[in-house]
Formats: sequence, structure tokens, C-alpha cells
Amino acid sequence: MKADIIVIGGGAAGCMAALSAAEEGAKVLLLERNQKLGRKLYITGKGRCNLTNNCPPQQVLEQTPRNGRFLHSAVTKFPPSEVMAFFERLGVPLKTERGGRVFPQSDRAADIIDALLLALRRAGVSIVQDRAMSLLLDAGAVTGVRGEYGTYPARTVILATGGMSYPLTGATGDGYDMARAAGHSILPPKPSLVPLGAKGDICARMQGLSLRNVAVRVKTRKNKVIFSEQGELLVTHFGLSGPLILSASAHMRDFETETYRVCIDLKPALDEQTLEQRLLRELAAQPNRNVVHILETLAPRLLVPVLSELSGIAQDTKANMVTKEARRRLLAVLKNIELEIAEPRPLEEAVITSGGVQVTEVNPGTMASKKTGGLYLCGEVLDVDAYTGGYNLQIAWCTGRTAGLAAAKAEKNGGTEHGV
Repeated sequence: MKADIIVIGGGAAGCMAALSAAEEGAKVLLLERNQKLGRKLYITGKGRCNLTNNCPPQQVLEQTPRNGRFLHSAVTKFPPSEVMAFFERLGVPLKTERGGRVFPQSDRAADIIDALLLALRRAGVSIVQDRAMSLLLDAGAVTGVRGEYGTYPARTVILATGGMSYPLTGATGDGYDMARAAGHSILPPKPSLVPLGAKGDICARMQGLSLRNVAVRVKTRKNKVIFSEQGELLVTHFGLSGPLILSASAHMRDFETETYRVCIDLKPALDEQTLEQRLLRELAAQPNRNVVHILETLAPRLLVPVLSELSGIAQDTKANMVTKEARRRLLAVLKNIELEIAEPRPLEEAVITSGGVQVTEVNPGTMASKKTGGLYLCGEVLDVDAYTGGYNLQIAWCTGRTAGLAAAKAEKNGGTEHGV
């Protein structure tokens, strides 16, 4: 097939770019290295696909700490409300949950992918399974794509290869190499929305512990609180994971020069005075029992040995022997377990990649490259990333749509756009 536009990458941004360009009449070829499109979409939102956040465009920008301003045009033109309407037109009923998170009513990510695939076929997009190896370039413009199994000529290419997180989905960083060959600067990829490794052996001793309705604060070396939220976390052999920790990690961006501590409040619904009254009641009700049994009424069993150690109260201490000072230490631990963070887990374990193509080299209104004519870039290959809550997929949809529409318009005008 002789294509007007080649889209490299069949993830969220690539599918949206291909569909948007095809709906404007362009002949589109979508290159995807996997047998199925949207491999990463299958695992987002624990397989439920948190596809956007039901919020105003400004909130998306506020929830995007990395180059949020770059997204102003794309998010304004294709805001969450339009993304939701788009998928409902494709026949996917949606629902909004806590924090504005939007999911398919079916709780099945596959419904989003199936709807996109059907729409792509109806729009006449040709889908070819091949790994793009390099861009074909001539005189400062793209002329096509060289794949593992063939060469595909076209004067317009949309690069939507994703980042480097979840390599089993095909995200290997190839897009960075192609963008670099086209003259772009690449900020080193780093993990974001990632589990955290903790110092010491406390976490290893509580491995498998799931904590709900706890509050987490992240403090810097100078005790500045940079994150504070309530929710769920998981203790692992290496440290901490779960929704709260992934959100917290997005705020911890400078491990080279900064140190971080995660502070866990096990009883955020109770102030210290109320918690003390509860503890006094428990101790008084069972004065001759070992304190280990009292602790088990306040916290999960896996946590009890750690509470005992941190508070300095031996587990075989009788309840009526717990001193006022020991009780104060226990209260302090229940309200504030501090864990020093060693490092984020590897990029392969991250939900998204921070870093990528420098956005000053891309036109924010069209996603056109300022370095190479006919090249557009969208999605996670760009140095833009947000917090959890559906914002990162919103970025994929709106940058993909912007790139697809702009590329189709440039093709209609018969010219090769430079993103000036």
C-alpha cells in the first residue's frame, strides 16, 4: 500500500493519531510490532483501563508536573469531555469513579481496544505487523520508514512508539533512537509512577502486607512535605508499591541530589488523643494479656513485630505493665512509621517513562517536529508525564489526535510541514 501517512506504534497515541488522520481522508498505514494493538492498554488501571479523568482541561495541566504547559493547545482542543464522548460514540459506555477516574462500565480494558480496532478498520487504516527500525530521511525531511521486514515510503510519519516502561508490551525505546537520528534531543528516560526500594529490612519482614485507608506523606532531607494523600499501599520484599506509592513516586524526581522518606500514618481517621483513648481502653480491658494481642486489635498481624520493635515494647509485656512513656512511643509509631527510600525500582517496572523528546523541539499546536519535515511526535515518546488518575492516557489521546489531524491537513495541502 502507498500510504500518505505512516504511524509507528499501535498504542493509545498511535491508534488515536491513525484514526484521526484517516477520518480526514488520509491513507494511513499503522506499523505495530506486536500481534495485537494496545498491549499496554490491556494492563492499565489493573486491566480496567483508566482512560481519562473527568475534569476540566486546566486540571490535566495541573496534574502534569513535567512540561504541562506544552499540552495546553492539545488538551484544550481534545479535553477529557471530548475523549469520553469519542469512546461513547464508538459504543463503549463509561463511568466515573473516585477522583474523577473514568473507566469502561464493563471494567474491561479490552472493550476500549476492540472499539479502537473496529474504528480503525472502518476508517480504512492498514495495520501491518512489523517493527520500525529507522526513519528514511532525505534533505531534512522524512521519506518513509525502514522496518524489519520491509520498507514503507511516505512523506509524513507520526512517531508514537511510547517510552521504555513495561518492555514486554514492546516499549523498548526505539522511538528515542529514531527521534535522535532526526535531529532531536532526548532527555534521559527515568521511571515514573514506580514502586520504591526502601533501606533496611523492615519491609522485607512485612512482605505481602496490604494496607488500606492509610495516609502517606513524603518528606525531603529538609522535612519539606512534597506529597500527602490517603489510600492503599503494598509492602514488598524490596520496599513499597501500590496506588499511593506510585502516585508519590511521581513527586520524587531528584534522587541524585535529594533524599526522601515515606511517612505512613496507620490511623489517619483518628487524631492522637482519640487513638490514645482507644489504646487505654484496650489495655484496661485485657490487663493480664501479652501486649502482642492488644497490637493485633490495632494493626495487621504482619505489622505487629515491627510495631513492637519500633516502640520498644516487647511482645510478651503484659498490658498492665505498659508505661505511659511506652504508650506514647507506640502512639507515635502508629501515627508515623518512617521509611528511608533508597531508590525507585527499575524503569522496566514503571507505569510510565519520564524523559524523552525535548518538547521545545516540537510544535505544541500540531506535534510537528521542528527538526525534520513531515515528522510528528505524540504520546509517551515526548518528555511529558503526569500523576496517576487517567491523566497520562489523556495526554496520549490528545497529543495523538493533534498529530493525526495536523498531519492529514498538511497532506491535503500537499506540503511537508516543519513545526516552526
